[in-house]
Amino acid sequence: MSAGQPEEEPAAAAQPPLARLLSAFFYGTCSFLIVLVNKTVLTTYRFPSPMVLGIGQMATTILILYVSKLNKIIHFPDLDKNIPVKLFPLPLLYVGNHISGLTSTSKLSLPMFTVLRKFTIPLTLLLEIIILGKRYSLGIIVSVFAIILGAFIAAGSDLSFNLKGYTFVLLNDIFTAANGVYTKQKMDPKELGKYGVLFYNAYFMVIPTMILSFSTGDLQQVMDFKHWTNFLFLFQFLLSCFLGFLLMYSTVLCSHYNSALTTSVVGAIKNISIAYIGMLIGGDYIFSILNFIGLNICMAGGLRYSFLTLRDHNKPKQSTDEENMS
Repeated sequence: MSAGQPEEEPAAAAQPPLARLLSAFFYGTCSFLIVLVNKTVLTTYRFPSPMVLGIGQMATTILILYVSKLNKIIHFPDLDKNIPVKLFPLPLLYVGNHISGLTSTSKLSLPMFTVLRKFTIPLTLLLEIIILGKRYSLGIIVSVFAIILGAFIAAGSDLSFNLKGYTFVLLNDIFTAANGVYTKQKMDPKELGKYGVLFYNAYFMVIPTMILSFSTGDLQQVMDFKHWTNFLFLFQFLLSCFLGFLLMYSTVLCSHYNSALTTSVVGAIKNISIAYIGMLIGGDYIFSILNFIGLNICMAGGLRYSFLTLRDHNKPKQSTDEENMS
């Protein structure tokens, strides 16, 4: 282990392979479903405020975790003056990730959203090296940049420019990468633990976000929204709120059992699956050879990364055993 590497990394590397695989699959499934549901709520029904939808997801997270704590199903520390210091800057990254993700989903087609979301991966790789002191093999670095090469190839043949959509999706890439890395850093079981990180992220940001939505007029637009009596819309809105909690939980779980980079790559593979579905059912995708080749290069890079990670997951343990024998 390098001098700059945090203590929790070996523990994460020693997690059972099945737990690592299932946590990654759970995150990928939740992330896949919420993009489709959010796309329906924000685009099909034209819900006027991604910010208010984010508030609904935060409120659901607070309610579920608080009730679970009261019933002793889970445990996390009670609020004290030290918690904001321990958690910073996660709440800011959390709400930024939330709002930018929802806004970009509403402004871009699914294939274009997929392409631009790939830039999360090199950002995560860079931040893990700088903040967590991690080191990656040449094979993993090549796999990650194969994903980026595919993204550039796909983007070069499918750019229907939308300044607001592009700005928010690139901000979302930055927030997602930073959120994953700092979550890994802050998730010490002796401090807040994974449930404490989830609860206090939402707790500290729900009120400021509500004030912001009121000052921008979003709250008034939502109150005047015409589909509140539509059962199908209401079901999907509530499903989005619940999936918002599941996505946050699955992200923390995946980062706990794996690396933040693994979480990003699982998200990238999920986005490619969404892109394929968007080609068939979205109605806003125009097929081109270059775009299709780019998407497949992204998928190949993600699968190659997954193979290298699973193959190498026992190496830290083996190295430690050899050092102990010496």
